[in-house]
Amino acid sequence: MTDPEIVVLQQHVHGIDGTAYAEALRERLPDATVRAARSPDEQRSLLATADIATGPRLDPDALDRAEALGLFACVYAGTGHLDTDAFAARDIAVTNASGVHGVPVAEYVVGWMVAHARSFPRALDQQRRGEWRAYDTRELHGSTATVVGLGAIGQAVVDRLEAFGMETVGVRHTPTKDSPTSTVYGFDEIHEAVADAAFVVVACPLTATTRGLIDESVLRTMRTDAVLVNVARGPVVETEALVAALRRRGIAGAALDVTDPEPLPPEHPLWSLGNVTVTPHNAGHTPEYFRRRADILVRNAARLDTADPLENRVV
Repeated sequence: MTDPEIVVLQQHVHGIDGTAYAEALRERLPDATVRAARSPDEQRSLLATADIATGPRLDPDALDRAEALGLFACVYAGTGHLDTDAFAARDIAVTNASGVHGVPVAEYVVGWMVAHARSFPRALDQQRRGEWRAYDTRELHGSTATVVGLGAIGQAVVDRLEAFGMETVGVRHTPTKDSPTSTVYGFDEIHEAVADAAFVVVACPLTATTRGLIDESVLRTMRTDAVLVNVARGPVVETEALVAALRRRGIAGAALDVTDPEPLPPEHPLWSLGNVTVTPHNAGHTPEYFRRRADILVRNAARLDTADPLENRVV
């Protein structure tokens, strides 16, 4: 489809509104009609004739008004919040944003791994106190990182860890698939996967299988000098078990971009533990987000009138 009518739905992702996304699409599809909805009424009007809609969600009522719609390009990697059956009933394809977060989240993971290995949080604390005192550190080189979840983010993490000379172990739903790691386990082998790891990086989707995957027993299996990094979803890790493990020094530390609950209440003990770093679900923030998202949509727009499969198609 060379000249589609595209509506960019109302949205704010990483603090950036849909106008930046619309501009990125216009640059890439000069023959297309790209409009950004600025109000609910305008959105309803634009959906009536749009070939493609892109945004965080499209409820069934809005879907009923979109008579010409052939593709809904979700701007999130996860689509569990969508009524996918409603799209399928209308024969409307749905794609997600898988892959756009690979670079920023992988950089976040590596950054905190280095920070914990080199004791940067302690260095900053000592600097604030004006304290000149040597402290222990360690190297990433030669150590092992277990990456739980080998999707776009997990693979991006593994790619970057190779440059540090680290051994990598993967955990995925289907361990028989090709893996970027030297060893790969299934989720039911999580204990074997984490037992020798200096770092355990959680980057898997939240599913019935992965909810509570990192529980008290897994935390007890981990090395006492291991660091847990969670960039998946908060409920993949059992919070009370994590707090207990950190307090008793059952593991050395944690870097958490996601928590359960979320937002994390000000009085929650994770804020005050000295061996924990917490960020507000911010690892995926990047000014390149909508440009990368636009690139996916452009490739899919070219495939709509062909037999080529759509990239990141979920419906």
